[in-house]
Amino acid sequence: MKRSLFSTLAVASSLGAAHANLYYIPDEAQESLPLKWSVGINVIWDDNVNPTAPLFVDANANGTLDAGELLGGSDDEALSINPFIGLSFVSITPQTTWDVYARLGAIYYFDEPEGLGSEDLYGQARVGVNFTHRFSERLRFSSRNFIAYELEPDYAYGFSTARQTGEYLYWSTDNSVGYRWSERFATYTGFVLSGLNYGDDVSSQDRFTWSVYNQFRYQLTPQTVLTADYRYAQTDGDDLASDYEDHYLLGGVEHRFSPNTILIARVGAQFHEVDGGGDATSPYIEATMRSQINEAFTVRGFLRYGIEGYDTVRSVLIPAVPTPNIAVYEFGDRDTLRLGVAGEYTVSQMLTVFGGLDYIPATFDDGRLVAGTGPVASGGFDEDIWNAYIGLSVKFTEMLYGTVSYNYTDSESDFPDQSYNRNRVSVGLRAEF
Repeated sequence: MKRSLFSTLAVASSLGAAHANLYYIPDEAQESLPLKWSVGINVIWDDNVNPTAPLFVDANANGTLDAGELLGGSDDEALSINPFIGLSFVSITPQTTWDVYARLGAIYYFDEPEGLGSEDLYGQARVGVNFTHRFSERLRFSSRNFIAYELEPDYAYGFSTARQTGEYLYWSTDNSVGYRWSERFATYTGFVLSGLNYGDDVSSQDRFTWSVYNQFRYQLTPQTVLTADYRYAQTDGDDLASDYEDHYLLGGVEHRFSPNTILIARVGAQFHEVDGGGDATSPYIEATMRSQINEAFTVRGFLRYGIEGYDTVRSVLIPAVPTPNIAVYEFGDRDTLRLGVAGEYTVSQMLTVFGGLDYIPATFDDGRLVAGTGPVASGGFDEDIWNAYIGLSVKFTEMLYGTVSYNYTDSESDFPDQSYNRNRVSVGLRAEF
């Protein structure tokens, strides 16, 4: 019972708080793994490499923004290569566990994309360091750290949905202390720091967040832990984006249906307060699951619903007479659902099929005018994003692997020039040693 209550499923107390990978279920590694390297290259064809172009928001002499200053996506086809190198290792002692991984790469376009601000070379990096130290059977310290510097929005991460011109830097550190007060009762208390930063070509999208949380845990059965959470988060916005605060009151369950099937879920209320704007209250739900259906088939999924503070500064077309113009609004209430499912099926020792689907609908309300000329308040805008992919992985030798995949993205938006379709095909080869 001790291990069930105080297992590293408890680290999931921060699930969703740090906006890390929404598929993540923190099972602690059970054995050390030696240093493992991977080296590879992908060739990618993209039929809409820059589906949304940057927006000019400089006002004219009369304080208005012309519709002609808005540049749309160019539907620009491009062929690129993506070389990369990666490493991972796990070190376990009776007191301490280290789990480290990193991947560095680049994307090079043979023909520079036509979109304003585009370049032919972009950097790519992901680094994660997870650390757990057990002071005793009752007391432990855990730290999860992640850094990403990349071009594409990854929909399995809970922040960006819009395709920006350049790379973004996202980082987070989640640190907590767990204490088991009795055989059935334990607590986790921690703090999270995270940041999202873009280059000079993207304004009003940078964010810095600090948050604290406390989770109470009660072992109901050997397979089930009940949880109660309080979280507080404060976010600093950039440029036209306001600062805001969030309070979360959540109840949840962590249940292991079998040794290979795990569910972590929490539901409750979110209280969202925007500086200089209105306050909003929303239901809040987060859940993630993983199941090894059989030896060949693995499936995982996530769901999150609440108010998000990313991508909240948007341009709106104002149908003025005689000439429409563009105004910029900050939306204090962005209700967003994030739903994802992914699976992997091993056909044989040489062939594996994988695929996944992401769905992200959002509604923007409580908008206030921050640039241009238009109504002081605005709202009721919707944006839906579908992203689906399917692929094959082939094991040629013990060291050499090949992959081919197809990715389709569809965005339907009430905002100007944010609706697009995108197709990508990738062929890759990697070696692991």
